[in-house]
Amino acid sequence: MKPLNIYIVEDEPLIVSTIEVALRKQGFFAVGDAEDYTSALRDIELLKPDLTLIDIQLSGDKDGVDLATELDKKNLPYLFLSSQTDPNTIERVKHTNPLGYIVKPFTETGLRTNIELAWHNYNDSKQHFLTIKHEGRLHRINQNTISHLKAFDNYCYINTTTKTYLVPHTLKHVSEQLEGNDFIKTHRSYVVNLRHVLRVDKTTISLENDSIPLSASQKSLVVSKLKSI
Repeated sequence: MKPLNIYIVEDEPLIVSTIEVALRKQGFFAVGDAEDYTSALRDIELLKPDLTLIDIQLSGDKDGVDLATELDKKNLPYLFLSSQTDPNTIERVKHTNPLGYIVKPFTETGLRTNIELAWHNYNDSKQHFLTIKHEGRLHRINQNTISHLKAFDNYCYINTTTKTYLVPHTLKHVSEQLEGNDFIKTHRSYVVNLRHVLRVDKTTISLENDSIPLSASQKSLVVSKLKSI
């Protein structure tokens, strides 16, 4: 699991420090914090953390449930980290979509476990599948397993971590069926899943089992996108 960038929304400075120390010790990055709704929303939009930890009791008129409602509108992932478990609060929480609810006081291992499970479930919910016909049969391929596509005249090779499929469609047609921003054209005949890239050299990209041509015109874009994932 890659280190996650985590933003903290909490109005008690001592608790913020405790959470930051716990996150660092468990291998996460604390990228910022806020004590109120407005500051938190501004920072989250600017910093784009992987995950936000939200206390319900905040400074100001709006609380953590209000913030969660706004993050839901933006499809941004978050966990509640709060001591409030009264029925009225829980009823309001039921109308939001957190990845979990961590009750204070927490332990460091409990914090890590909750975050890792929440992130795993979140990623599972975002998985996309590509349905193709290969050798007379329909196959449903998890996009995460696709390392790259390779053009072959009016056909296209779909290379996964375990198998290669040849489909009667152009590279352009197949790449347009892919969801998300992980795939990028590196050469006129290749589209690569950036999450499978191990190394970028002057004219090639190294994957686990392949070396893919890299056009000079695409290199800066590839490097830029790699830094953002």
